[in-house]
Amino acid sequence: CNTAAVYTQNKVKGAPILVMKKHLAATGGKARALIANSKNANTCNADGEEKAEAMCKLTAGALGIAPEEVMVMSTGVIGQILPLEPIEKAIPVLCEKLSPNGNLEAATAIMTTDTVSKEVAVSFTLDGKTCHLGGMAKGSGMIHPNMATMLCFVTSDVAISHELLQKALSDDVVDTFNMISVDGDTSTNDSVLLLANGQAGNAEITEVGEDYEIFCEALNMIMTELSKKIAGDGEGATCLFMTKVVGADTKENARILAKSVICSSLTKAAIFGHDANWGRILCALGYSGVNFDPEKVDITICAGEASLQLVADGVDTGYSEEAATEILSQEEVLVTCDMKMGSEEATAYGCDLTYDYVRINGDYRS
Repeated sequence: CNTAAVYTQNKVKGAPILVMKKHLAATGGKARALIANSKNANTCNADGEEKAEAMCKLTAGALGIAPEEVMVMSTGVIGQILPLEPIEKAIPVLCEKLSPNGNLEAATAIMTTDTVSKEVAVSFTLDGKTCHLGGMAKGSGMIHPNMATMLCFVTSDVAISHELLQKALSDDVVDTFNMISVDGDTSTNDSVLLLANGQAGNAEITEVGEDYEIFCEALNMIMTELSKKIAGDGEGATCLFMTKVVGADTKENARILAKSVICSSLTKAAIFGHDANWGRILCALGYSGVNFDPEKVDITICAGEASLQLVADGVDTGYSEEAATEILSQEEVLVTCDMKMGSEEATAYGCDLTYDYVRINGDYRS
C-alpha cells in the first residue's frame, strides 16, 4: 500500500513512531502490515526501539514479508518495559485470523480506557469504480492531538499516489483530529496511518482534480466521525460537546476560538452540570488570543432539533433556564458562537468534565 502518516508533535515520542518513520523512509512510503498493542506505550524505555523493531520482525516472519514493510503502534502506560513474550506467542494466531471480518476484534483489542470501539466506513465512485475507505481508532484520555493516547488506522482500495495521499491526510487532520480535546494533554504516541492499495482499479490519482476532491471528501467524513467518536468517549464523559465558531475573520482564528471553548475546564464542567453558564464560553473566547468585539458575539446552544440563543450582541437574551437545561442534558451538545467578523468557520470536538475523569486518571496505573 502507499502509506501516509501523521504523528504527535510532542517532543517525547514513543519508540514505535521512530521505527515507523524509519520504515516509511526505507520503503519510499509503502507498507504491507501493521502490528499494534495496547496497555503499554513502549515509550521512554532504553530498549524501546529494539522492542518495536522486534515486533515488526516477528510479524514479517509470520507473513513472509520484509520487516521494513511492517508498521508498528503501541498505546498505554508510559515508562514500563514492554514484554515481547505475549506478542511473540500471539502473532502466529493473529496472522492466521487475518480477515475482512476481523475488524471488530481489532478495533476492540486496541482499546485502553475507551468504553466503546470506534469504526467508520464509506463507499463512493471514482472513474466508474466502486471504492472504499474504512477507519478504526482508539482514544479516550490524554487527548489533545497536534499532529491521545490516540491511534487511528484508515485503509482504502483507491489507487492514489503516495504524495497526494500524504497531502490529503496532512490537510485533513487540521480540521479533524487536531480539533479534538478531552483533557488538553498531547500524548507521546498519537499516530494516524492512511494506507491505499489501489485494488479498486480506478485510474491512479496523481494530481489535484475532481477525483482527488471526491477522495478527500470521503476521507474527511471518516476522520470527522472518528474524531467525534473519540471526543464523545472521553474518559468519564457523559456527552459529546462541540463548539462551532462562525463569522470569524480567518480560518485559523475560527479554529483557535472553537478549540479554546472546548478546552476550557470551567465550560466543560458547566456542560456536565447542564448549566448554561455562557460567561465561561465568552471568557474562553476572550483569552484565546484572537482579537474580536465582545459586544457583537452571539451564542446559541443546540441539541438535535432544539436550539436556544443565550447571548445576543454580547448580552443575555433572557432565555429560559429550564429550556437550556433540557438542551444541555442531551448526549450531544453544540455551542455556536457567531463572531460577526467575516465568513470563516470551524468546529472543535470535546466532552464534558466529570468526577469520573479524576477517578480514572487518579488510579490509572493501579
